[in-house]
Amino acid sequence: MTTIRLWDLPVRLFHWLLVLAVVGAIVTTKLGGSWMAWHERFGLLVVGLLAFRIVWGFLGSSYARFTRFVRGPGAIMAYLKGRWQGVGHNPLGALSVLALIGLFGFQAVTGLFANDEIAFYGPLYPLVSSDLSGTFSGWHRQTEWYLYGLVALHVAAVMFYTHVRKDNLLKPMITGTKVVPQGHADDAKGGGAIAFLVSLVLALAMVWAASGELVSPPPAPEPAPQDLGW
Repeated sequence: MTTIRLWDLPVRLFHWLLVLAVVGAIVTTKLGGSWMAWHERFGLLVVGLLAFRIVWGFLGSSYARFTRFVRGPGAIMAYLKGRWQGVGHNPLGALSVLALIGLFGFQAVTGLFANDEIAFYGPLYPLVSSDLSGTFSGWHRQTEWYLYGLVALHVAAVMFYTHVRKDNLLKPMITGTKVVPQGHADDAKGGGAIAFLVSLVLALAMVWAASGELVSPPPAPEPAPQDLGW
């Protein structure tokens, strides 16, 4: 047996920061009131994290790249028949990764245009009509339950692999390393400092755009006519 470098630090930070951001978004929306400002901040953090992970999926280290673990139906069938050999995300787990990124992304984007019909308005609310914002708000609320189900399925799969198949998926996401048979896999390669900076800059640019900084402020209301006593 030998120990390889599997998950790079950016992937691990993305994973755990996304957990914290999602928990924070859920808690603050349940508290409501002034906590909705923090709900928006957590939502923007989710936007930035997802943007970073998508870019890192092309520029990051070998096991973090989409081309490494996103496979077609043939690879999925081979995995289900027990003929798949590899480390990192397996072909079936890749579908879970893509579903989580897609659904979290949909939830975050709809939240940018949503409102709570009381006092909260998403940072990009001025870009859409009131009716369309209401539609986004409905989608935003409904998607929450799909996310709960998908996250529960994800956690259940991790527990199954850890306790039934004796393949601890959680530990490598903490330490970055994994023990594998000699010659079974190589260390992760690529994803250096330049790739990290490019991914970070693009993610920050996405957060800046999503925060509404590019949206023109609404025009000032017309001053009320003054009664001059004439």
